[in-house]
Amino acid sequence: MKIKRALISVSDKRGIVDFAKRLHELGVEIVATGGTAELLKDSVPVVPISSITGFPEMLDGRVKTLHPKIHAAILAKRIPEHLRQLEDHEITPIDLVVVNLYPFKKTIEESDDLERALENIDIGGVALIRSAAKNYRDVAVVVNPSRYAEIIEELEEGEDISEATRERLAVEAFLHTAEYDDTISSFLQKKFMGVKEFPESLNLRYQKIQELSYGENPHQEAAFYRELDVTESCVANAVQLHGKTLSFNNIYDANSAFELVKEFEEPAVAIIKHTNPCGAAIGKTISEAYRKAHETDPVSAYGGIVGLNREVDKETAEQIVSTFKEVIIAPGFTDEALDILKQKKNLRLLKTPPITGFHQGWDMKKVVGGILVETRDVAKLDPSRFQVVSKRKPTESEWKAALFGWRVVKHVKSNAIVLVTEDMVVGIGAGQMSRVDAARIAIEKSGGRTKGTVLCSDGFIPFRDTVDEAAKVGVTAVIQPGGSKRDAQVTAAADEHDMVMIHTGERHFKH
Repeated sequence: MKIKRALISVSDKRGIVDFAKRLHELGVEIVATGGTAELLKDSVPVVPISSITGFPEMLDGRVKTLHPKIHAAILAKRIPEHLRQLEDHEITPIDLVVVNLYPFKKTIEESDDLERALENIDIGGVALIRSAAKNYRDVAVVVNPSRYAEIIEELEEGEDISEATRERLAVEAFLHTAEYDDTISSFLQKKFMGVKEFPESLNLRYQKIQELSYGENPHQEAAFYRELDVTESCVANAVQLHGKTLSFNNIYDANSAFELVKEFEEPAVAIIKHTNPCGAAIGKTISEAYRKAHETDPVSAYGGIVGLNREVDKETAEQIVSTFKEVIIAPGFTDEALDILKQKKNLRLLKTPPITGFHQGWDMKKVVGGILVETRDVAKLDPSRFQVVSKRKPTESEWKAALFGWRVVKHVKSNAIVLVTEDMVVGIGAGQMSRVDAARIAIEKSGGRTKGTVLCSDGFIPFRDTVDEAAKVGVTAVIQPGGSKRDAQVTAAADEHDMVMIHTGERHFKH
């Protein structure tokens, strides 16, 4: 079946003039709307849409193609009864629909002005796409300018578009309108309801970045998707500069590393193994922060993923390559650092956009048959809400250590205990079923460096045993949410050991 007539109405006009010229050379009649017709008229003969409908474009362009003579021409099956009805009403079939939509996403990225956004909600274009995609056996629909060359190639070979191509185009068309509608609904939801009100129906919008060789384990298949409207600096919008293809676990760990270092204004480094930090530190320079982070647990840091919140310089790069690492994620790399790091053929280097802090939004966890949705744990640290409940008040050094450790412990799997000085982690106990066991592991991991440290707990301490264990090894202060029915007993234990006890009033469970 030969393509004889095409309707073109595009907002994204990349390549459309050349495409229309090629269609015309192949004997295809071109019907076009407003701005598209104006663009094409000097290059190819164009039939204005109004000459078919008998109506001018109305209501500032809100109504152009919403007419039976257009939609019947697209929706008619190429069967005798439908074709007879078209002939009775003097309607010529349309065989190819080339449409993309008003730039709603670009509009709301530039401004959150509601009136401007509403005027960029496409109505007729969506109807054209859906009509053509529904009738894909007889009408081809193109929404993506990158498809133009492919369409011309098929038409030159056989004057028609294969059924397999039509099927792919139809799927792409419905994905295009689904994404468009969800962008609109998400914008209006945030505008009218905010992020803390959860909709009755949840539609998620992601675009595939890459297929992965496998998932968490080799027998699992996997792919990596990015939120369509992500603007926060993160692993999903990082660019890989060097190294082997990222694995599922590389990406997950890189996310853990980078989200931790985003907590700090000071130069900060985190080293991650299996989503938990095995080292974290701040410093006057990024190289100092890296050295201290690596000192936390050099054995576990082997083969780790490194997150940095500053540009990687030569000195830091030299430290990194002195031991085996899998991935480095940072907002930049100096040329000298890249020269050094690229000597490691397999070392994956990820460059993120500049860090601008955390954006409020949702976190999600998949369960079989459903999904859990919550607002992100990105509340700004507010020490004014903390309470010192012990008799002894913290020294300046203990207070700095507590604030440092409280930022770190929220990125450790529960139950979590972190032992810190004011600028580095010295021991971590992660993911334990009992909090005292987490404390014992953190003490063991510290390698005897516990004297004068602060113990940080992501959840309340339910029994005094954790405090007693910490006191034995020279821990001088504890920061925890509080809220246990035994708070008084736990605080009394701290007082017995002349320790500081700080309650934050908030917890940071991470499962």
